[in-house]
Amino acid sequence: MLKQRNTVVTALFGLALMAFAGAANATLPIQTWKTDSGAKVMFMRTEALPMLDVRVDFPAGSRNDPAGKEGLASVVTDMLGRGAKGMSEDQIADGFADTGANFGSDAGVDYAGFQLRTLTAQPQFDKSIALFEKVMQQPEFKDDILKRELSRSVSDLKEELTKPGPLASRAFMQAMYPKHPYGTPVTEASLNAITLKDVQDFYQNRYLVKYAVVSMVGNLTREQAEKLANQLTANLPQGTLTSNPLGGEDYEALQAQEQGKLIHIDHPAEQSHILMGLPAMRRGTPDYFDLLVANHVIGGGGFVSRLMNEIREKRGLAYSVYSYFMPLGDAGPYQVGMQTRRDKTHEALGLLNSTLDNFIQNGPTQAELDAAKKNLIGGFPLRIDSNSDLVANLSMMGIYNMPLNFLDTWTSNIQKVTVQSAREAFARHVKKDKLVTVVVGGQP
Repeated sequence: MLKQRNTVVTALFGLALMAFAGAANATLPIQTWKTDSGAKVMFMRTEALPMLDVRVDFPAGSRNDPAGKEGLASVVTDMLGRGAKGMSEDQIADGFADTGANFGSDAGVDYAGFQLRTLTAQPQFDKSIALFEKVMQQPEFKDDILKRELSRSVSDLKEELTKPGPLASRAFMQAMYPKHPYGTPVTEASLNAITLKDVQDFYQNRYLVKYAVVSMVGNLTREQAEKLANQLTANLPQGTLTSNPLGGEDYEALQAQEQGKLIHIDHPAEQSHILMGLPAMRRGTPDYFDLLVANHVIGGGGFVSRLMNEIREKRGLAYSVYSYFMPLGDAGPYQVGMQTRRDKTHEALGLLNSTLDNFIQNGPTQAELDAAKKNLIGGFPLRIDSNSDLVANLSMMGIYNMPLNFLDTWTSNIQKVTVQSAREAFARHVKKDKLVTVVVGGQP
């Protein structure tokens, strides 16, 4: 439903590669401090180009939607930027376009926020920052615009629910998280229940300066960065949350609430959509790197993964098959997914199950582990090769209170993974009797 609104971006931004990205083991100069108003700041200075990427995030994701008003968090981010202190949405869009800046807002399950990419040259910088500040700190929510956006969201939802992919994802999350906000779906009724007051209250109660994380990567000095962070947070709402803003439930507690099951949803699509998984990993779990390497072997390594080899290369049952862990504030999902011909659904699902069973029991071979580690370490520079990649990493680290050396020690932590540690971690988090399987299409 959420549509990110991007203004015209100059071609220069496409060239914004970090000079030190090629050195995977180089120390990244991340600095952190608190603003005068109490917000956390994550900052990295880069001087290659006259530009800045900045994100400001809050614990305002969909997990905080009130019961019966699911979708509110996304609606609020969609409304932010559609009016601010006497400015219309067209004036805001034109203002960012005039400076060549790129503005957007988005909501995840745990948090939501704003992002800006701008030149640091004057007068573009001051103009885009002033507008960014106004959009965040002085939003105006208008009832006619809310009704228009809710109508658009309802139409989008109705269309999504005719497609096998969204149907599978929706049923999958509900089955994995039956008593948790991660699994509570947005409905037409919940969207239609959202009022202007709900939007206003959600902003005032969740976009709190005390919990804000300001992440900046660009051509600023520390002094300029401190001034900017203070400017962007000075007039945000005040307040204190009554509970942990990002949860804290680990996989054991969430898996205890469910039993493994197979859910079939009939659909006339030519391809069956298959999803399999369970709640598996919180952000910051000690065995993160063991799980990362293990998953790379089984399904995260693309054409070199075991699932791809067994299901596509040997038998041609799918064009693609994948798996990944999604660490969140509470234990996020481990997800395996593929599409196959309707008449091959049973065969493909059986092979998916047997391949995963074998991996849970036996883990990777030494050769598979070595190849996965080499691949991950070799690809690490691509994770930090632009300002936007870096600011996303800084944002994640700030939101989830990750150690400042997380990126610096990334490759050495990969190198420490052994066959035994990968096998044990995977078997500990991925339990066969807890796996949820959803098939939309042919008979499983």
